[in-house]
Amino acid sequence: MAVSANWTFDAERMCPHRLVLEHVTSRWGVLVLITLAERSYRFSELRRAIGALGSRTVSEKMLSQTLQTLERDGLVHRDAKPVIPPRVDYSLTELGHEASAQVRALADWTDRRMADVEKARAAYDEAHA
Repeated sequence: MAVSANWTFDAERMCPHRLVLEHVTSRWGVLVLITLAERSYRFSELRRAIGALGSRTVSEKMLSQTLQTLERDGLVHRDAKPVIPPRVDYSLTELGHEASAQVRALADWTDRRMADVEKARAAYDEAHA
């Protein structure tokens, strides 16, 4: 079955909120937003900084797609400087800083409550074994 070329557009019309949540809370979206909250980064710097967070290294293709998606949503600003060699910096917009704070709060909550989640998982697994 062929996927419609207008799938993204159709999905946006049907449920735009869900798509923004997916972009912000995606594996790489979260890490981009948290990392860019510190300062602006060049592409390769950002890629290294995300890798230093302890996650797997993000591929150039996936980071590029994530940045484009977040830029389209108005969360990331791409500043291409007309120099040789080309220099492109990425930073958060005001909207991006707001989203980053929300994502950071969720990440902090997860960190604080992980022991409780693990305890609940163990109890569930024991009850369903």
